[in-house]
Amino acid sequence: MDFSTQLIQQLINGLSLGSIYALIALGYTMVYGIIRLINFAHGDIYMLGAYVGYFATTVFKMSFLPALILAMVVAAVIGVAIERTAYKPLRHAPKIAVLITAIGVSLFLEYGGMILVSPQPRTFPEMFTTQIYNIGGVIVNSQQIVILVISLVLMVLLTYIVHRTKTGKAMRAVSFDTDAARLMGIDVDRIISITFAIGSGLAAAAGVLVGVYYNSIDPLMGIMPGLKAFVAAVLGGIGVIPGAMLGGVILGVIEALVSGFISSTFRDAAAFAILIIILLFRPSGLLGKNVREKV
Repeated sequence: MDFSTQLIQQLINGLSLGSIYALIALGYTMVYGIIRLINFAHGDIYMLGAYVGYFATTVFKMSFLPALILAMVVAAVIGVAIERTAYKPLRHAPKIAVLITAIGVSLFLEYGGMILVSPQPRTFPEMFTTQIYNIGGVIVNSQQIVILVISLVLMVLLTYIVHRTKTGKAMRAVSFDTDAARLMGIDVDRIISITFAIGSGLAAAAGVLVGVYYNSIDPLMGIMPGLKAFVAAVLGGIGVIPGAMLGGVILGVIEALVSGFISSTFRDAAAFAILIIILLFRPSGLLGKNVREKV
């Protein structure tokens, strides 16, 4: 395989991986845009979504799309429950208290998952027959196509909701000025819950897609992707929805290039090196204008 073919191959691999990061990063950036909270339990919602998809397909014998939708719905409910029980009581507490709570919720979900479903990895069932396409020496499989298509559909749907619906306008209003939005009659608590529901649903979709692609899930699978998705959100501009999408794709492509041309050993290091560089030279991110950039 010559250099140009290998480069195209890694770019395609990176787009698949990056679309996963983007879906998770959207949850980080939406919640931060609304209430200025870094929800470090978000990566574990991604893990829960993968397990809901797994049990939906193995126990209830659902096909791929129904299992995906069920995982998103269950994760949305769990996300709202976490917000109402863990974060809402601390709405006016010091930021450090909320941060510690988020870490505590993350640990609770991880080790609660290990108790409930065992720490052993589980093999995700094959949802559809994998087709391999060789286009000029570049290998593309049907799983990558499914990941890209579903990710794109969800991102377009989110963009429509945020910019074209009444709820989306309310979300942007709360992001811009919470007190003014409340004075204008917007139910701020409801909007915050909706934001958590949407972000959690997107993370669950990413979990199911990863299960289908890698065929393996475990209770700690959300730790590293969650951290990398946070890096992607910061890279694009935390609080900026297009930034999360862009940051996820860029991070996925960079990881694929590092794995393909240098060594897979350094792919994780590359992600956090990007975080350090962004914080040093452009802390607001690629699309962020200031530290309080809005949704």
